[in-house]
Amino acid sequence: MSDQYSSSREATPDHITLSVLDLAPINAGATASDALRNSLDLAQHAEKWGYNRYWVAEHHNMPGIASSATSVVIGYLAGGTSTIRVGSGGIMLPNHAPLVIAEQFGTLESLYPGRIDLGLGRAPGSDRRTTQALRRDINSGEDFPELLDELSRFFDASSTSYHAPVRAVPGEGLSIPIWLLGSSDFSARLAAQKGLPFAFAGHFSPDYTQRALRIYREYFTPSDVLKEPYAMLGVNAIAADTDEEAEWLSTTMQQQFLNIIRGRTGQIQPPADMTGKWSEYEQAAVEKQLRSTIKGGPETIKKGLQQYVADTGVNELIITSMIYDHSARLRSYEIISEAAGIRKPVQSHL
Repeated sequence: MSDQYSSSREATPDHITLSVLDLAPINAGATASDALRNSLDLAQHAEKWGYNRYWVAEHHNMPGIASSATSVVIGYLAGGTSTIRVGSGGIMLPNHAPLVIAEQFGTLESLYPGRIDLGLGRAPGSDRRTTQALRRDINSGEDFPELLDELSRFFDASSTSYHAPVRAVPGEGLSIPIWLLGSSDFSARLAAQKGLPFAFAGHFSPDYTQRALRIYREYFTPSDVLKEPYAMLGVNAIAADTDEEAEWLSTTMQQQFLNIIRGRTGQIQPPADMTGKWSEYEQAAVEKQLRSTIKGGPETIKKGLQQYVADTGVNELIITSMIYDHSARLRSYEIISEAAGIRKPVQSHL
């Protein structure tokens, strides 16, 4: 079993393995250039604070997200860091030819050996019209298992694939960890069947978290990659120096999810008083969607993280913090790292 999945990395209430999920958010009035520079700054700080991996997600036709060219962004982030693993959370495989992804990630692994993760999803990452522009032929992702097998063969350097008529160069023979991502039980079952690590989108699909994790563990089949299941869980977490400040910062995320419910897209908005901004139905829908969010000051965050690990039994948490102000976002991840036991608090000289 690869050392990156070893039991020594399993989360415990006193030491939680943490990673970062970043969408490269574009703030109102800012540009994609600003967002990507902020992402690199956050990645550099996350590396210093002891985070395990830094993933960026593929989304399209969204004015508030700058990570659509995911492989390019991964190269930028890996080039500006030294030790943290960098990868996709994820690449939406049905949007791409498997050969292209094999070559892209083979190139990334060749440039930054031992640091690249390939997380794969089957959702389009956008609306129907954009999906058609990306894929030309609309499908529901039913061919995802076949695409996964094709991609895996391009990385295989066995004697059979070595003589294949089409080969991924770079890519062939490289050890690039493949993760399956999901927000329902489809990828949980497939990851279990293939003996692959599994990352669940608990940050926006809390209703299915326990079911997906149970299915993954129950049906897991050991493989050359993993001898036992390894699960990572996405979680919204917003930390600040006080509970009140964290609550205020979280209104940015509330506005984002409210726009999703309304079918709107736009740039990331600053915190705001939500009074009168939503109907009772909308407020209930947003709060239901975000009910597993962990937010508060250092002690509240510590208790929340510990309880989340105890409730789910996951090996790793991948944290997404949709915070408008970049300095506040940095502070949030710093507090979370201290609360999880991956970084000791720095004594203030003031």
